[in-house]
Amino acid sequence: MTGRAAPWPGDPADDEDPPARSPRPDIPGPGDERALRERLAAAVDAADAPDVVFAVSRHGRRTLHSGGTAPPPAAVPREDLRYEIGSASKTFTGLLLARLIRGGALTGGEPAAVCLDPARPPGPHPVTLAHLITHTSGLPALPPGFVPRALPAWRTNPYARYPAERLTDAFLSHRPRHRPGTRWHYSNYGVSVLGHAVAAATGTAWEALLTGHVLRPLGLSGTALHAEGPGTDATGHRKDGRTPVPALDAGGFQAAGAVRSTPHDLLAFLEAHLDPAGSPAADALRAVRVPVLRRGPGHRHVHTVAWFRHPTDGGPMYFHSGATLGQQAFLGFRPDTGTALAAVCSRRFRARDPFIATAYAFLMEG
Repeated sequence: MTGRAAPWPGDPADDEDPPARSPRPDIPGPGDERALRERLAAAVDAADAPDVVFAVSRHGRRTLHSGGTAPPPAAVPREDLRYEIGSASKTFTGLLLARLIRGGALTGGEPAAVCLDPARPPGPHPVTLAHLITHTSGLPALPPGFVPRALPAWRTNPYARYPAERLTDAFLSHRPRHRPGTRWHYSNYGVSVLGHAVAAATGTAWEALLTGHVLRPLGLSGTALHAEGPGTDATGHRKDGRTPVPALDAGGFQAAGAVRSTPHDLLAFLEAHLDPAGSPAADALRAVRVPVLRRGPGHRHVHTVAWFRHPTDGGPMYFHSGATLGQQAFLGFRPDTGTALAAVCSRRFRARDPFIATAYAFLMEG
């Protein structure tokens, strides 16, 4: 990995964002609102999926637009359904870990193997919780043996065939190819191990940790880790946009991709990042905006413990996307414009898929 990886973020004052533009105290006029709705409608149409919702918050004022190629649901509006957000779940995981560290329950420097097996000696270069959340653990994207085990369910629920015990056993017997902390490699495997290690270290199940430290404090009652049914959860579709797929069963990979949420809850989650003041998670919300890793030529790729961070003309933009076998999501926010965007759709990612690119461009344009 070129660049540097900090072991854990320092105090937010160590690397503050550039001064944000002053929030406009006035309410947008009819022309501004009309232009925003036209942009949202164009973004929804461009996504080309059975169900699409683009939800925007500007200085706390929300605007949502939904549509899609399928008939609208009969009972529940698209914007009130829960959607699978896939790897964007890692933003919830990063915030949870930051809360536990800010609260003194963890430091981030704990060897993950010792958390899972306290009798195990840590060794000279252990994989720590911080390595796992920053994708610098040296672990591959998926655990050994995942593909042959998942293959029979490849088009339905492959992760369900790899439960937690198998995942942690694979980690405890794994020998990284590279010294932890020296290279960046995106790893669903690593973040999933993190979830199990944190649960073991705290003596609390992952779902209870997430609920108690993130969902409940932020008022996210429309967010969960398991599907309830078509009256509550959106139905995903294969690449053809017509064939439905079962709801995601994340198996042992909960921390990496199990979150499902409504567009309103996702906006509330992002709004808390934009304005942490007064939130019970304020310290952690500020901490997850601090860069902890820079890589690539000129160190131009910047990461926090929860977000990818790209520059704009007015300041940094934070974002994370995600995808499952039948759905996609994009989450992002810009402190300089006070804008948050949550976009979801119910079609599997395909070659030259327009959804993520459309959402990214929408946020980049402010």
